[in-house]
Amino acid sequence: MTQTLEPTPPAVHSGPAQTWLADFEAALKERDIPRAAGLFATKSFWRDLVAFSWNLTTVEDPAGVADLLSATLERVDPSGFALEEPEATDAGVTTAWFTFETAIGRGRGLLRLKVEDDRPKAWTFLTTLYELKGHEEPRGVRRPKGAEHGVNRDRVTWAEKRQAEAETLGLTEQPYAVVIGGGQGGIALGARLRQLGVPSLVIDRYERPGDQWRGRYKSLCLHDPVWYDHLPYLKFPDNWPVFAPKDKIGDWLESYVKVMEVPYWSSTTATSASYSEEDGEWTVTVSRGGEEITLHPKQLILATGMSGKPNIPDLPGMDIFEGEQHHSSKHPGPDAYEGKRVVVIGSNNSAFDICGALFEHGADVTMVQRSSTHIVKSDTLMDIGLGDLYSERALASGMTTEKADLVFASLPYRIMHEFQIPLYQQMAERDADFYARLEKAGFRHDWGDDGSGLFMKYLRRGSGYYIDVGSAELVADGHVKLAQGQVSHLTETSVVLEDGTELPADLVVYATGYGSMNGWAADLISQEVADRVGKCWGLGSSTTKDPGPWEGEQRNMWKPTQQEALWFHGGNLHQSRHYSLYLALQLKARFEEIATPVYNLAPVHHLS
Repeated sequence: MTQTLEPTPPAVHSGPAQTWLADFEAALKERDIPRAAGLFATKSFWRDLVAFSWNLTTVEDPAGVADLLSATLERVDPSGFALEEPEATDAGVTTAWFTFETAIGRGRGLLRLKVEDDRPKAWTFLTTLYELKGHEEPRGVRRPKGAEHGVNRDRVTWAEKRQAEAETLGLTEQPYAVVIGGGQGGIALGARLRQLGVPSLVIDRYERPGDQWRGRYKSLCLHDPVWYDHLPYLKFPDNWPVFAPKDKIGDWLESYVKVMEVPYWSSTTATSASYSEEDGEWTVTVSRGGEEITLHPKQLILATGMSGKPNIPDLPGMDIFEGEQHHSSKHPGPDAYEGKRVVVIGSNNSAFDICGALFEHGADVTMVQRSSTHIVKSDTLMDIGLGDLYSERALASGMTTEKADLVFASLPYRIMHEFQIPLYQQMAERDADFYARLEKAGFRHDWGDDGSGLFMKYLRRGSGYYIDVGSAELVADGHVKLAQGQVSHLTETSVVLEDGTELPADLVVYATGYGSMNGWAADLISQEVADRVGKCWGLGSSTTKDPGPWEGEQRNMWKPTQQEALWFHGGNLHQSRHYSLYLALQLKARFEEIATPVYNLAPVHHLS
């Protein structure tokens, strides 16, 4: 007799992450905050991007978890915590991707568990909001049809709708949000707001989108690799160069504005802005094509760039110097300076790029290094620093851009340097000969205050580093001359250092960096408002140029500030892509009049 047997289903294994999420959800459902907090390790970190806090905030240890939940749990009403893919354990750490829901939205996150007191407890916990219920983006199965089939004598075509919007938005109809600054940050946010149905307008002083890049020195290119630099919705094609030249980026940004239908006013300069608490709206005056226009948005976003407001030194003798002088942001390129004596003040990214291009065009170049700089070779950084998250290798292993962004976001700033230090030790070993030659040439090199290298310098202060794409070799070999010290003054024909060294010059380039973004608020709105929101950028790490106290998140970036309805959006292409989502969701919720009580609104410790 033949007997047919049903296949035995595989055994369901409840791993530590699945068990932890179930225990966490049960505690939340019962509103048992001490029990939920007890699931976190003695030293632990919960980073929340909007989902619970309507803020970008990190709490630490069980006490911090209890405080966050005490303030938010009843309102958020989280549920449905579930693994998004199988959990994995390596070196004693279990990592798990999960999804969840709140009363108003859907989120995803990343959990890391460590064993403490013989129990798996949360070490790092990331929660992010990615959509609002009832206000989902029209993507995938929700995408618009585009075509209207059938007969309709009142048919309005796509082109007619776009034309009508262009003729009304900002003129007879007010945008809900105005984004000042049309570079990668402004248009990424503009694209997000467009998809979420928030009437918004991006304005920029340049004639065409992308001119922010086209107008820079001609050797400029991205120092970050293509996999790190995608914009929302529309990735670079797979034949895009690893390091895109500035004009190619400019053309991409212009096409992006068009394809993503970002409402965009070019040749438009914002001249003043003020906020009425009584009316709950801004009055923004702009000059557009010689015409003065007044806008009344509810929300104002400064997307003028983390590196947007030039730091130009005020040196004795600048008024009598007979040659040319300009900030690196205004440097036209090397073509006109063949055979000229050029002094470049500064020793970071722009300084090296400009020195390299000038040397290639036959200029006599001297770099003035005023403080030590961290340098890492581009190929080495791409391999050791970024390769596991942003590379062809990462893509082949299943690491998508979106997943990589969340991995990066899941590392708490408090301990991120601990992850970075070993990587930069590897880089130092790989390129030891290069660093020996550089230091022998007299260049002052560092690895950051604690040896954590480029990324932490960027996050803490946004300066003090160079990704070497070749120009550091010119300094190491002596082709670009090196001078050390602070500048005392200029004469009619030279730059004089404090030790009396005189550097003859036909051109002086001030590669002296940029100020805090709240400087734009001072210029546009008032010094009072700039002081109210305080310094932008930095973590409060008490390292060089990042004064304490510890703040735990980037100051004022992509989140509510101490000035109602004023936001700051900036950073590199990666940050513009990733954090534009959370800023757009915060704005969308306010547009839809969803309650957005902010947990842990950051106090102001520094004005600039």
